[in-house]
Amino acid sequence: MKLTVEEHPGLPDIEVDIRCPSIDRRVEAIVAAANAAERRLLGANEQGTFILEPAQVLYAESVDGRSFLYGRDRVLESPLRLYELEAELAGSEFVRASKSLLVNFDAVRGLRPYPNARIELILENGEHLIASRQYAPAIKRKIGL
Repeated sequence: MKLTVEEHPGLPDIEVDIRCPSIDRRVEAIVAAANAAERRLLGANEQGTFILEPAQVLYAESVDGRSFLYGRDRVLESPLRLYELEAELAGSEFVRASKSLLVNFDAVRGLRPYPNARIELILENGEHLIASRQYAPAIKRKIGL
């Protein structure tokens, strides 16, 4: 891969051009990273409201009609419903893993088959999450299976 960065002070905003023989996983990752740089999420706890980058979130979960963002060291409640978070994070590394769970695939360190065609996801913080069989095919596609 060849990377070229040129500074043009007259440009009103950043422009990204990608030239490739075919769109593969690397290109998709570059596009996702460029798109993610513009996204921000809000999360709140008893200490206040925080602005997060999607990379700071390991997974998002819906519990009793409320959405929570799980980071490496804290849990924050999101004002968005899970389907709104999914739309906000479309094109990023977040994948729907069950009816109530979105997972940041950049935080997944391992996968294991789980009974009834489900998949166990092992996150970088050691947590284990279960992807339902309905969403397992999307996860397999994400890793190229």
